[in-house]
Amino acid sequence: MLRLVRFGARAWLPSTGCRGLNAAAEEAVQSREKPEPVASAGLQVPVLRKCEFPIPAHRCPAQAWIESLRGYEQERVGLAELHPDVFSTTPRLDILHQVAIWQKNFKRISYAKTKTRAEVRGGGRKPWPQKGSGRARHGSIRSPIWRGGGVAHGPRGPTSYYYMLPMKVRVQGLKVALTVKLAQDNLHIVDSLELPTSDPQYLKELACYRRWGDSVLLVDLAYEDMPQNIVTATLGLKTFNLVPAVGLNVHSMLKHQTLVLTLQTVAFLEKKLLWHDSRYTPLYPFCLPYCDFP
Repeated sequence: MLRLVRFGARAWLPSTGCRGLNAAAEEAVQSREKPEPVASAGLQVPVLRKCEFPIPAHRCPAQAWIESLRGYEQERVGLAELHPDVFSTTPRLDILHQVAIWQKNFKRISYAKTKTRAEVRGGGRKPWPQKGSGRARHGSIRSPIWRGGGVAHGPRGPTSYYYMLPMKVRVQGLKVALTVKLAQDNLHIVDSLELPTSDPQYLKELACYRRWGDSVLLVDLAYEDMPQNIVTATLGLKTFNLVPAVGLNVHSMLKHQTLVLTLQTVAFLEKKLLWHDSRYTPLYPFCLPYCDFP
């Protein structure tokens, strides 16, 4: 009897094990066939601007909000994709310093000038004889060691402090300045510079509402294309300045707390700055005579 019970138990256990395995396999297949619940992404923000130039495979475009100046509440209209080689480059502060100092000094001319002993009036004769008086020997009362005399080794102006940085360094300085402004949330992109009114108070209150700071630099593609309202409004404000895209420079970006670019200006800057990365010919080809230089 005991042998029969054991034999029946052995015959029943494999069958139940197979059934358990089959059931587990069926549950796994059913779980795969069932679609996983997808979380609702909500409203997707439209990308109003795509990057026009190819981006390296190991990098992704930077993004920034597109704003509008037509109202206080139109702070986020859409997204704009920015090229990472222009707006997300390595923050080389040493290059930024070099370009800032160069821009400050390359137009500097010092007019400081002092007179030498030959240019000071008087002192033509010997003040006393060489010997016999007991005093130190002198040949002129306009010597540099005399009070009222000439100056030795003084500045002989006008003196020019002109020097030129390589174009690659200047281009990199612009990229670093744009990158730092974007990283510090001080770079804002607008669809256009259109204002509903030409009142300077509106522009001032708009900048205060959006926390742009005390000084704002507004950049458009060309000065002729700037709307009349923004031109009239900035005339009454000392800390709000308008410049064309060609005149954008490192000193102006560092001087102002907030930088505002239009979409056309962003495309222009990307085109010009990326061109310098791929060019292989000199910017100004050398040729004689020297008057051919621009």
